[in-house]
Amino acid sequence: MDCSISIRNLIKDFGTTRVLKGLDLEIPAGRFITLLGPSGCGKTTLLRSIAGISDPTSGEIWLGGRRLDGVAPEKRNFGMVFQTYALFPHMSIEKNVAFGLEMRRTPKADIVRRVAAALDLVGLGAHARRLPRQLSGGQQQRVALARAIVIEPDVLLFDEPLSNLDAKLRDSLRDDLRTLQQKLGITSIYVTHDQTEAMALADEIVVMKDGEIVERGTPVDLYRRPSFRFTAEFLGMTNVVETEVRQGECRLPWGAVRPVENPGEPDAEGVAIRPEDLAIEPTDGEHDGVVEQSMFMGAATHYWIAAGGKTLRSIATGGRTAVLGNGQKVKLTAPSSLHLLRTFKPSAGAAS
Repeated sequence: MDCSISIRNLIKDFGTTRVLKGLDLEIPAGRFITLLGPSGCGKTTLLRSIAGISDPTSGEIWLGGRRLDGVAPEKRNFGMVFQTYALFPHMSIEKNVAFGLEMRRTPKADIVRRVAAALDLVGLGAHARRLPRQLSGGQQQRVALARAIVIEPDVLLFDEPLSNLDAKLRDSLRDDLRTLQQKLGITSIYVTHDQTEAMALADEIVVMKDGEIVERGTPVDLYRRPSFRFTAEFLGMTNVVETEVRQGECRLPWGAVRPVENPGEPDAEGVAIRPEDLAIEPTDGEHDGVVEQSMFMGAATHYWIAAGGKTLRSIATGGRTAVLGNGQKVKLTAPSSLHLLRTFKPSAGAAS
């Protein structure tokens, strides 16, 4: 079965507020796509529309050759994992996982086999008889994941499933989730506002803002060469340096000149320099900038550098490197070429 998803001119209004503004999105079968954006950008509304929990105002949603908008959620064969685990507290783990299969009137022997396989897949085979309250938060989320995959869904949908977990557990479960999705090959859509989570999990990231798609691409492409300033600043820290481009080159605040990779970019706001790409070296003589502030973070030290009337951020890796003090003069080295960022402009006539 073709499990690709096609979203065509999807609009969702809540009263006079247009939350989704005519979205078009193609998701190939078997891909792990992350919807990334700030709160209120429409990513959860889009996920709920795909799931059938929320009806779009207009537009179409297709799974392969089958149109889904208007189809009841329980008839879409989608697995969904929420922020809250939504487990039945009075039922054992295996009963929780079996619930969806029982609703589908699956033969009992198949239920036993598939529940055992799903629990083994998420590492909870030994906990089948326990109640949810006897498990940790991370284990309960694994049960929710087992419940979603046991029905052998065409698509997996995730609504910020790791946001209620502590940082260390979130990292561990994130890695397990990515491994599991790659093993199963299920088309997956994952909603998050956490850029680290998005980059770690996704084959492709779809960046959203104010009910529209800003851009999409692989984590590496969007991090290294984003088209828009919004993407660059949302997907990690970056320095955006406003500068004029002349004959394919730009002059940085401390006087260095660098070629621009995309000099003809319309509506450019400036060039992007990631903090880890801005190297600093202490000096007692001629200098490009001065350390305003430093923050030791263990594996790296973050610096704020005053240079040419601007404050730029630099990250020096290496936990054993001596931390430079405030007022230290430094030389700066930028990448050999730079990338211009454009201004994202909302679609003409889109409602707010």
